[in-house]
Amino acid sequence: MTKLSYTKALNRALGDELERDPAVCVLGEDIGAGIAQLTLGLLDRFGPDRVVDTPLSEQAFTSMATGAALCGLRPVIEFQIPSLLFLTFEQIANQAHKMSLMTGGQVSVPVTYVVPGSGSREGWAGQHSDHPYSLFAHVGVKTVVPATPVDAYGLLVSAIRDADPVVVFAPAGAMGIRDDVDASMLAPVPLGQARIHRAGSDVTVVAVGHLVHTALAVAAELAGEISVEVFDPRTVYPFDWAALAESVGKTGRLVVIDDSNRTCGFAGEVLATVAEEMRLIAPPKRVTRPDGAVLPFALELDRAIQPGREQLVAAVRTVMK
Repeated sequence: MTKLSYTKALNRALGDELERDPAVCVLGEDIGAGIAQLTLGLLDRFGPDRVVDTPLSEQAFTSMATGAALCGLRPVIEFQIPSLLFLTFEQIANQAHKMSLMTGGQVSVPVTYVVPGSGSREGWAGQHSDHPYSLFAHVGVKTVVPATPVDAYGLLVSAIRDADPVVVFAPAGAMGIRDDVDASMLAPVPLGQARIHRAGSDVTVVAVGHLVHTALAVAAELAGEISVEVFDPRTVYPFDWAALAESVGKTGRLVVIDDSNRTCGFAGEVLATVAEEMRLIAPPKRVTRPDGAVLPFALELDRAIQPGREQLVAAVRTVMK
């Protein structure tokens, strides 16, 4: 067993796929230097024809990736800042995503968009701290948010191999996580397949990305009092509703914690679907960013806005009353 960091897992997955498939290439700003760690060392290994350091025009190289995918390549785009996805939303949601649907599957656009360090990072303030995975799930783009190094590796591999566009959010809050792994654990993780990190019988906590570790800490804290099942969707779209139905069917109670805004957010969708289709014995709760939240520069205010441990404990206790 060796220690593998979340960041290194992403880097290893991308390197393995570049090695395995000559159609895989990488586009992005400053990727030759590997500033975000995702592409560290890959320019030296694979050369500038496959690891392409682009000019400062996200809309241009995102559109170029769509064309390259239509011509048989499998581009991977690195976005250094999550808010850059707002600039390229038209290229992803309206062009790359719809191409296969509008041609009856005659063409595919296998592009992977990766944000290594999405969500809040200390001192990055409002225009650099968004976590818009709900936005891409809303329009039907395949969207994944890995919580652990093993899942970061497996989900990125599956995203690159998928025939459709996939957005991979790698939360800043998870980037420093390290796990004991061996080579057999590094394998593709199917998109749309959830993971139970901790079994429980009293309440199901659905947690996304780095908040899985918050949920696990809360489950351990409450272990002598409340049995918490920690459910990690891994893929927010498509979502593993069958696995959640099994979990909620056992516990009868639901709390969702996710790092997106409350209105029209991912947590709201999970609560609504469960209320429509599953049986609960208590009203569900959600822990999210506030409505219309813009994270401030000041670190204390930043942390006050983010969903956290104390809020989750309160929500779990509320559904147990």
